[in-house]
Amino acid sequence: MRLCTKMVALMALMALPAMTWAANCTTQAELSPLDRDALAAAGGQLALAVAQQDLATLHAALLPEEASSWDGMSDTVQQATPLLKGGKVQLRNVYLLDASAQTSVADTQFFCSNSSGSLTVTISMRQLPPGRYAVVLADAAGAPLAGQIGLVLAWDPAATAWKLAGLNVRQGAFDGHDGVWFWVRARELAKSNRPWSAWYCYDVARYLLLPFDFISSPNLERLQQEQNQITGSPRNAFPYSVPAGDRTWKIVAVTLDASLHEPDLAIQYETTGVTDPAAQRTEATAVLSAFLKAQPGLRDVFHGLWAVAMRNGKPAPVIELPMAQIP
Repeated sequence: MRLCTKMVALMALMALPAMTWAANCTTQAELSPLDRDALAAAGGQLALAVAQQDLATLHAALLPEEASSWDGMSDTVQQATPLLKGGKVQLRNVYLLDASAQTSVADTQFFCSNSSGSLTVTISMRQLPPGRYAVVLADAAGAPLAGQIGLVLAWDPAATAWKLAGLNVRQGAFDGHDGVWFWVRARELAKSNRPWSAWYCYDVARYLLLPFDFISSPNLERLQQEQNQITGSPRNAFPYSVPAGDRTWKIVAVTLDASLHEPDLAIQYETTGVTDPAAQRTEATAVLSAFLKAQPGLRDVFHGLWAVAMRNGKPAPVIELPMAQIP
């Protein structure tokens, strides 16, 4: 079982084939006092270890089956420092997932409903072995970047303890604005007939709302519905050709990039194959400039653009430029 890569656990929110429902979920409010205390203690200790860069504690708690994922997890923890700095770790939510009735490894979906059944959170995991798991969400309250921590725990019968099976850390705000703010901004942009800006603002909102992408909720489903209703969006625009003088650049994809803790967009384009660093920078700048001339409305919404050269299907980041530095 591999539940974590360098930045995210290997689980995704999407339509999963051959989904099994031999599983159930218990929300935090419905947990027994014993389970609630145990998960709060385990999740709180590990979340605090992430915030304190306590790799020894995290490694000691690692599920043995996840040994091959440790390098990715430790990288994630080390890169999390600026996201959590200045904050105090607080648990946000806990979900207890029981897939012990499964007979084999399977793509598994958990429906986590409140006591009245009026609210259901869906957790979708790929290639999950039979067993008991938990998802713990925590926040670095007061941190300027509003860091949020997501932990996947697995019950280890041999150790009779909850063990670490996956983790991710993600910021919860850009320049003091959280996911809800960007959601409202996306709606405003959509009403102003700025479809590309609105589309990527919805992406920003989704990114900031949760530390994991394998969790869905009625709110996130509503966000997705609103985004899909945008007319003239980039949803089906790629490959996207932008002219620049006597040539045309082919944009393969445009995605949100938060690696610099700013709301940047990564522009993936087909390179001419130049290898000299100066020539690569010149080419990248020309692509970014041509793209912004085609979509000028993005300038006042996002911080900057990454140029990602695609060659033989492989991406290679070339440069990031703030909007003001792109001609």
